[in-house]
Amino acid sequence: MSNTIDFRLIRQLWMFLAIAEEQHFGRAAKRLNMSQPPLTEQIKVLEQSLKLQLFYRSRQGTQLSSAGAAILPAVQQFAGQVERLQRVVREVAAGQSGVLHVGAITSAMLETVPPLLDALKQAHPHLTVLVREIDSVEAIPALEAGEIDLAFVRVDGEVGSGLATMPLAEDRLAVALPREHALAALPRVRLQSLAGEQLVMSSRQVSPVYFDFLTSVCRSHGLTPRITHEVRSVTSQIAYVGCGQGVALVPSSMRKLAPENVVVRQLKEKITVVTAALVWNTQRHHPMVDEVVSWLTKRTSKSAGH
Repeated sequence: MSNTIDFRLIRQLWMFLAIAEEQHFGRAAKRLNMSQPPLTEQIKVLEQSLKLQLFYRSRQGTQLSSAGAAILPAVQQFAGQVERLQRVVREVAAGQSGVLHVGAITSAMLETVPPLLDALKQAHPHLTVLVREIDSVEAIPALEAGEIDLAFVRVDGEVGSGLATMPLAEDRLAVALPREHALAALPRVRLQSLAGEQLVMSSRQVSPVYFDFLTSVCRSHGLTPRITHEVRSVTSQIAYVGCGQGVALVPSSMRKLAPENVVVRQLKEKITVVTAALVWNTQRHHPMVDEVVSWLTKRTSKSAGH
């Protein structure tokens, strides 16, 4: 693999994209602030170097060939990545103290992330924080690829070499039930009493560690889980319960998200689950990551002291 960047190819791909989107050489040339003959020439050079015909030209305009249509999605994706890079560079050049890319599961976006962002904004008013929703299972590859700097997800234990984790929030496991369910009248519910119930679980695809933990907890307390739905998030579990699709094992704090027709009851068994953990890549240095880790370490040790 060559370690030199072919800037001419990048420029030609930009031209290809303009023509593909405008479906007209003249309009594409205008959009690119150039005259049409050099644009036509550059596309010829690109087609020769790729050994592909990219366009069919006719009096009606310009149509993509099947080869052109095949490479278009990748070129559009590349153009989007370049635009994101340009935006980040502009923000930093405009005096930003940095840009922090954060990935988080929905429940962490509701509870754990907002106070941290408030503290960061106070300490660094020019910091740009870009938050995106991710599933727990996406965190590791995204951190390894450098797509995100921090992840707030549901993981426990070892996650991979070069990655560090810090448990941030733990909660007692509870069960979400339809309000008219017979067990809803009890203050606490025994796990075994859920035998035969349809269980709505947070999907194994989304968070394998959490799913395996919950199923093993059920079995160790004499419950063979009958899973009828696997969903993307805890909020989805509660929504499914509200729609009469079964019962769900959820963290106790989720009771504040429960609608009128759903109740959340603690289990008789004292089972604690990690509801959010911070994960970061120790092999990629980002000064803001160090600051976040330090701030959260102080905050968790303070709350542990109370």
